Amino acid sequence: MADVILKDVRKSFGALEVIKGVNLTIEAGEFCVFVGPSGCGKSTLLRMIAGLEEVTSGTIEIAGEDVTYAEPSKRGIAMVFQSYALYPHLTVAENIGFGLSLAHTPKAEIKRRVEAVAKVLQLEALLERKPKALSGGQRQRVAIGRAIIRDPHVFLFDEPLSNLDAALRAQMRIELTDLHAKLGNTMIYVTHDQVEAMTMADRIVVLNGGRVEQVGTPMELYDSPATPFVAGFIGSPRMNLFEGEVAERMGCGTYGVRPEHIVLERDAGLWKGTVRHLERLGADTIVHLEAEGVGPLVARAAGDTNLAQGDTVYASPMEGREYRYPAA
Repeated sequence: MADVILKDVRKSFGALEVIKGVNLTIEAGEFCVFVGPSGCGKSTLLRMIAGLEEVTSGTIEIAGEDVTYAEPSKRGIAMVFQSYALYPHLTVAENIGFGLSLAHTPKAEIKRRVEAVAKVLQLEALLERKPKALSGGQRQRVAIGRAIIRDPHVFLFDEPLSNLDAALRAQMRIELTDLHAKLGNTMIYVTHDQVEAMTMADRIVVLNGGRVEQVGTPMELYDSPATPFVAGFIGSPRMNLFEGEVAERMGCGTYGVRPEHIVLERDAGLWKGTVRHLERLGADTIVHLEAEGVGPLVARAAGDTNLAQGDTVYASPMEGREYRYPAA
């Protein structure tokens, strides 16, 4: 296990600064997720830790050693990419052990280590197959196995599940968190999907425009978002956020309330609205309203709600569950 420390790390492409002074400590053994919208700098930051992008200024330390200008192979890291990048002519066993073969590791040692990795990833029955005979999830496990066998200080994952369908992504999220529990290595994971971040991370780093907006556990970010950006990014459906006259009436620059913190009633409430659309998800129903003097409003109701499109309903925020941010 190893900690990763970034001190005032910056990255510019010509006159364009894309990473703007990031200070961050990732504790040894932590599963840390970088999350944010496309273009926020999360993959660039990961590639800088890996040594695949040059640091413009600042320092990066891994396991107490300054690796800012070290070669990727000297950093004690292993990286898993979005693409599996498996050799199609090699078996699963040969793909996993390929790096050891290049290092001229004895064949008996390679076989032992490949079998140990395959057991961790439940690939024992697939070792003699070629990649074309594997499912997407199995291929991703082989790519992860190729990283594990190097026994790195730190694992880096760059959106590794984005090529998988929804059901397989959910399964792989569980497998990756189980893997982290078994290995205990420091893991840094990049995703644009806040659901992945919330369900996998020990701590989440929310990035926006090359800067760190907030760092915290999933529930810290959900319950106490520091900025309107974090409030709107973390949570599904996203928080209702209002500026202008609505926020001024509530005594702030930006006013927010989560859909599950809105109470819907037939006869009275703070905002009178009309049901525009219902998303019936089984246990829950997401209710889209057009509220007078407010505009679009989203609430979460029970799955068996008897509301229908066109109904008039009153919406009120739960006391103590509102968010008020000062004007920018």
